Formats: sequence, structure tokens, C-alpha cells
Amino acid sequence: MLAGIVLGPSLLGWLWPEGMAGLFPATSLPVLKMLSEIGLVLFMFLVGLEFDPKLLRGRTHSSIAISHTSIIFPFALGAGAAWWLYDSYSSPDAPFVSFVLFFGAAMSVTAFPVLARILSERHLLTSRVGAIAIACAAIDDVTAWCILAFVVAVARAQGLVHAVWTSGFAGAFIVAMLFVARPFLGRLASRVASREGLTPTVVAITLLFLLLSSTVTELIGIHALFGAFMFGAILPKDGKLAEALADKLETVAIVLLLPLFFAHSGLRTEIGLVSQPREWLVTGIVILLATAGKFGGSALAARLTGLRWREAGEIGILMNTRGLMELIVLNLGLDLGVISATMFTMLVIMALVTTFATTPILRWVYPGITSSRPPGRAGAGQGRRGPAVRRDDVRLGCNSGSQPRHGRRGVDG
Repeated sequence: MLAGIVLGPSLLGWLWPEGMAGLFPATSLPVLKMLSEIGLVLFMFLVGLEFDPKLLRGRTHSSIAISHTSIIFPFALGAGAAWWLYDSYSSPDAPFVSFVLFFGAAMSVTAFPVLARILSERHLLTSRVGAIAIACAAIDDVTAWCILAFVVAVARAQGLVHAVWTSGFAGAFIVAMLFVARPFLGRLASRVASREGLTPTVVAITLLFLLLSSTVTELIGIHALFGAFMFGAILPKDGKLAEALADKLETVAIVLLLPLFFAHSGLRTEIGLVSQPREWLVTGIVILLATAGKFGGSALAARLTGLRWREAGEIGILMNTRGLMELIVLNLGLDLGVISATMFTMLVIMALVTTFATTPILRWVYPGITSSRPPGRAGAGQGRRGPAVRRDDVRLGCNSGSQPRHGRRGVDG
């Protein structure tokens, strides 16, 4: 992301436009965008694989309450701010309703991958706060993508009737995935578990259905990423299929293709568009509203569900991280013509600030929160992570126990 900002119009294009044009000629940008979108489809499939209903076991009520409150509060604040920002910072052709809905959705995102990485590195996955936070983030991901699918449908719709048809087709797609595709994938998973394992044929079939799911949601009008996420979410987590697929795909998606998305996002960010004192004031207000909505909603709901104020505050800070998921949302808004390039830059700054600030604020406000590192000298089976978070327990993809596997998605952290 920083490389794209440095090599894009924010710095290199400002200091040496000819050098930027030589590095990134106009004909190269569509290819870069296409490869980054393929990486996003694979990544959203992997994010869907991480959503395991076992995360909610024993904490369904509190997790749902905290997660939904952490979406409603920032969404309401964002929608209210959109009334004030629409005339100055929306795209010229963007309908008012689309801008309001999109701005509210952009303010309410929590990055499940970033949060998982923070909890893993701080040795908090096995703590009470970590377990609740990761469950809330999982629910938040599903809810946010459903909201975003609706927002995209409204933005692409050519009228109220078209929006209703799009919503109807989206509902039919979800029903088909749950009651038709999921049983088929269950049989496929049992075959992988009982026979020779994940063969190239099984990988090809899975990728074919992944692309088919993404294509269907793109044709419906709710974006290909929702189809990829939905396909990963319904894939059975109990057998070896999800774990084996994650092992096969994560290196290509995360190490090769996903950095192209970051670089492309950086190239689209032009810090020079936020140059006037008023624009920096607006950026500060956006950061304040996003933080207040996420932290306030999460902490208040956590307290009302029975947690102590300290634990509620910890969850509020953790849920405020946005990371890659926010960048995906912002790029969608820019591609759909809902937000202007200036507002895109402001929201990118907000995403970076809230993400970078999470761990330092958590360490500053609650200095003892990282003290769960197990004692003793690191040896075989421990390493820097300690025995509570083994390599197999932090693998991207699926989980065999009550805790999710994370940690190899380091590019998002």
C-alpha cells in the first residue's frame, strides 16, 4: 500500500510525473487491476473459509449483540455525515441514497483478518476477550458483506423495480448456496477425507464452482466478491477439504496477487487531493466518527451483555480495526462512481489510521493485556509464539478446534 502511494500520484507523480508514467503506463493499469481482482476473489474465498460457526459456540447472544451494535452505531453516524458531505465529496452522478448507504457501510467495516492477526501476535486468541472479539468480527464480516451487497445492488440499479429484482435474485442465490451447493460440497469433503486426499481434479472442481459463484453474483448485480465469500463460508469446515484448499491457494493469493491490490489501491490514492485545511478537518471528523461509532457501539454492547468495563473497552478498541476489508469497500465505491477521488483518499487515510492505531492504543490503555505470553524459554514447539498458538493453530483457512487458524495472512496485518 505504501509502495503504491509512494510510486503513484501522491509522491512520484507529484515530483516526477514522467517517471511515474514510465513505471506505470496507462496500458498497464487495466492488467494490474484484473490481476488484483483475481487475487481478491481468492482472498474473499479464504476469508469465507475462516468463518466457522464453532466460533459462536457458547457466546452466540453476546457476539451477535456486540457485532450488530458495532455496525449500527457507525452506520448511523456515517449516514448522518453523508448528508453534510454529499454536495462536496460525492461523485457527480452518484444518487444521494447510494452515497448515504455506501458511506454508512464504509464506516461500519471491521477487518476480520487484521483482528485475527493482532490477537495471534498478542497471544490473546485463547483469552475471553479474544474469543468474543474474533466471534464478533466473524459475524461482522458476514453482516457487512450482506449490507454491502445491498448497497452495490442499489448503486447499480436503474430504478426501484430493478433494485427489488436484484434483491430477490440475491435471496434466491443465498438459498441455493445453502440448500443445494452446501450438501454437494459436504459429499465432496467426505470424499477428500476418505480417499487419497485433495487431488488436482478436486481442486479444479472447487475453483470452477468458486468462479461460477462469483460470476453469478456479478451478473445478479451484487459483485463477484460476495459470491466468493459466500462459497467459502458454506464450505464444510469439519473435514480436510477446507484446510487443504487453504494450503493450496493462500500462497498464490496472499503472497503474489493480493499485494497487487494494495499497490493498485495506492496508485489510486492521491494525497494531494486533501490539501486544504477544510479537507484535513473533514478527514479528522471522518476518523473521529468512525472510531466513536465502532468503539462506542462495541464497548457499550459488550458492557450491557455482562462484560466488565475493561473487557468492553478492549473489545471496542479491537473492533475499530479496518485494514484490507475497508480498502476493498472503498475501491468498490470508487469503481461504482459513488464517491469522488477526494473522498476515496480521505477514507483510505481513515482506514490506515484506525488500523495502525489499534495495537498501540491497546498496549497504551491496557498495558497488561499482552502479558498472556506463556513463561519459559522458547524451545521446540514453542518459538516466539509460545505453545498456546502453534503453527498449525494459526494457519489460514479452517480450524479443527474452538480457535481459528490465522497468522499466515501477514500481508493484511
